Amino acid sequence: MATYSFADVSATLAGPTGVIDLGYGSSNADEGIVVSMSGPQNSMVLGADGEVMHSLHAAKSGTITVTLLKTSPVNKKLSSVYGAQGMSSTLWGNNIITIRNTASGDTIVARNCAFQKRPDHINAKEGGNVTWVFDCGKIDQMLGEF
Repeated sequence: MATYSFADVSATLAGPTGVIDLGYGSSNADEGIVVSMSGPQNSMVLGADGEVMHSLHAAKSGTITVTLLKTSPVNKKLSSVYGAQGMSSTLWGNNIITIRNTASGDTIVARNCAFQKRPDHINAKEGGNVTWVFDCGKIDQMLGEF
Protein backbone atom coordinates (compact mmCIF):
# COMPACT_ATOMS: atom_id res chain seq x y z
CA MET A 1 0.00 0.00 0.00
CA ALA A 2 1.36 3.42 -0.99
CA THR A 3 1.03 6.50 1.19
CA TYR A 4 1.16 10.15 0.11
CA SER A 5 2.18 12.96 2.46
CA PHE A 6 2.79 16.64 1.76
CA ALA A 7 5.61 16.28 4.29
CA ASP A 8 7.60 14.66 1.46
CA VAL A 9 7.20 17.68 -0.85
CA SER A 10 10.02 20.18 -1.19
CA ALA A 11 9.79 23.23 -3.44
CA THR A 12 12.00 26.23 -4.09
CA LEU A 13 11.86 29.40 -6.09
CA ALA A 14 15.35 30.41 -7.20
CA GLY A 15 15.98 33.61 -9.06
CA PRO A 16 18.17 36.67 -9.43
CA THR A 17 17.01 38.05 -6.07
CA GLY A 18 17.40 34.92 -3.94
CA VAL A 19 16.06 31.49 -3.06
CA ILE A 20 12.79 30.87 -1.19
CA ASP A 21 11.46 27.58 0.19
CA LEU A 22 7.84 26.98 -0.87
CA GLY A 23 7.24 23.35 0.14
CA TYR A 24 6.57 21.56 3.39
CA GLY A 25 7.38 23.79 6.36
CA SER A 26 6.41 27.02 4.58
CA SER A 27 2.94 27.20 6.20
CA ASN A 28 1.22 25.90 3.10
CA ALA A 29 -2.56 25.94 2.98
CA ASP A 30 -4.56 22.78 2.27
CA GLU A 31 -4.48 23.62 -1.45
CA GLY A 32 -0.68 23.22 -1.43
CA ILE A 33 1.09 23.61 -4.78
CA VAL A 34 -0.67 23.13 -8.12
CA VAL A 35 1.04 22.75 -11.51
CA SER A 36 -1.21 23.46 -14.51
CA MET A 37 -0.22 23.27 -18.15
CA SER A 38 -1.48 26.08 -20.43
CA GLY A 39 -2.96 23.89 -23.10
CA PRO A 40 -2.97 20.53 -24.82
CA GLN A 41 0.20 18.98 -26.19
CA ASN A 42 -1.66 17.71 -29.23
CA SER A 43 -4.24 18.76 -31.78
CA MET A 44 -5.94 16.39 -34.15
CA VAL A 45 -7.40 17.12 -37.57
CA LEU A 46 -9.82 14.73 -39.22
CA GLY A 47 -9.44 14.47 -42.99
CA ALA A 48 -12.27 14.22 -45.53
CA ASP A 49 -11.49 10.51 -45.95
CA GLY A 50 -11.59 9.77 -42.21
CA GLU A 51 -7.82 9.72 -41.72
CA VAL A 52 -6.35 11.79 -38.88
CA MET A 53 -3.33 13.99 -38.51
CA HIS A 54 -1.82 14.69 -35.10
CA SER A 55 0.23 17.81 -34.44
CA LEU A 56 2.63 17.81 -31.51
CA HIS A 57 2.76 21.26 -29.90
CA ALA A 58 6.17 22.39 -28.71
CA ALA A 59 4.73 24.63 -25.99
CA LYS A 60 5.45 23.57 -22.41
CA SER A 61 4.13 26.67 -20.65
CA GLY A 62 1.82 26.75 -17.68
CA THR A 63 1.28 28.09 -14.20
CA ILE A 64 2.34 27.08 -10.74
CA THR A 65 0.07 28.15 -7.90
CA VAL A 66 1.39 28.20 -4.34
CA THR A 67 -1.22 28.71 -1.63
CA LEU A 68 0.06 29.77 1.78
CA LEU A 69 -1.63 30.56 5.06
CA LYS A 70 -2.02 34.30 5.62
CA THR A 71 0.36 33.98 8.60
CA SER A 72 3.15 32.31 6.62
CA PRO A 73 6.45 34.22 6.81
CA VAL A 74 7.03 33.20 3.19
CA ASN A 75 4.44 35.80 2.09
CA LYS A 76 6.79 38.60 3.17
CA LYS A 77 9.72 37.00 1.34
CA LEU A 78 7.72 36.59 -1.87
CA SER A 79 6.39 40.14 -1.59
CA SER A 80 9.94 41.48 -1.25
CA VAL A 81 11.16 39.44 -4.23
CA TYR A 82 8.16 40.58 -6.29
CA GLY A 83 9.00 44.22 -5.55
CA ALA A 84 12.70 43.79 -6.28
CA GLN A 85 12.19 41.92 -9.54
CA GLY A 86 9.58 44.42 -10.69
CA MET A 87 12.17 47.19 -10.64
CA SER A 88 14.01 45.90 -13.71
CA SER A 89 13.13 43.89 -16.79
CA THR A 90 16.51 42.19 -16.46
CA LEU A 91 15.29 40.56 -13.24
CA TRP A 92 11.73 39.75 -14.33
CA GLY A 93 10.83 36.25 -15.52
CA ASN A 94 14.14 34.66 -14.60
CA ASN A 95 13.00 32.41 -11.76
CA ILE A 96 13.23 28.62 -11.61
CA ILE A 97 10.75 26.67 -9.51
CA THR A 98 11.68 23.12 -8.53
CA ILE A 99 9.22 20.76 -6.85
CA ARG A 100 10.19 17.30 -5.60
CA ASN A 101 8.43 14.50 -3.77
CA THR A 102 11.09 12.40 -2.06
CA ALA A 103 8.74 9.46 -1.45
CA SER A 104 7.66 9.00 -5.07
CA GLY A 105 10.53 10.60 -6.96
CA ASP A 106 8.29 13.19 -8.64
CA THR A 107 10.40 16.01 -10.08
CA ILE A 108 9.03 19.18 -11.64
CA VAL A 109 11.26 21.96 -12.93
CA ALA A 110 9.77 25.18 -14.28
CA ARG A 111 11.95 27.78 -16.02
CA ASN A 112 11.38 31.37 -17.10
CA CYS A 113 8.94 31.92 -14.23
CA ALA A 114 7.44 35.31 -13.40
CA PHE A 115 4.95 36.45 -10.80
CA GLN A 116 1.57 36.72 -12.49
CA LYS A 117 0.43 39.51 -10.13
CA ARG A 118 0.46 40.46 -6.50
CA PRO A 119 -1.97 38.19 -4.67
CA ASP A 120 -5.32 39.48 -3.49
CA HIS A 121 -5.00 40.84 0.03
CA ILE A 122 -7.99 39.86 2.13
CA ASN A 123 -8.65 40.88 5.72
CA ALA A 124 -11.67 39.00 7.02
CA LYS A 125 -13.04 37.25 10.10
CA GLU A 126 -10.60 34.40 9.51
CA GLY A 127 -7.08 34.80 8.19
CA GLY A 128 -7.55 32.68 5.10
CA ASN A 129 -4.95 32.08 2.42
CA VAL A 130 -2.60 34.00 0.17
CA THR A 131 -2.35 32.60 -3.34
CA TRP A 132 0.76 33.24 -5.43
CA VAL A 133 0.52 32.41 -9.15
CA PHE A 134 3.59 32.13 -11.36
CA ASP A 135 3.53 32.11 -15.17
CA CYS A 136 6.14 29.60 -16.34
CA GLY A 137 7.65 29.49 -19.81
CA LYS A 138 8.69 25.86 -19.72
CA ILE A 139 7.57 23.16 -17.31
CA ASP A 140 9.19 19.71 -17.34
CA GLN A 141 7.59 16.99 -15.24
CA MET A 142 8.70 13.47 -14.42
CA LEU A 143 6.29 11.66 -12.16
CA GLY A 144 7.66 8.90 -10.00
CA GLU A 145 6.02 5.95 -8.32
CA PHE A 146 4.81 5.35 -4.80
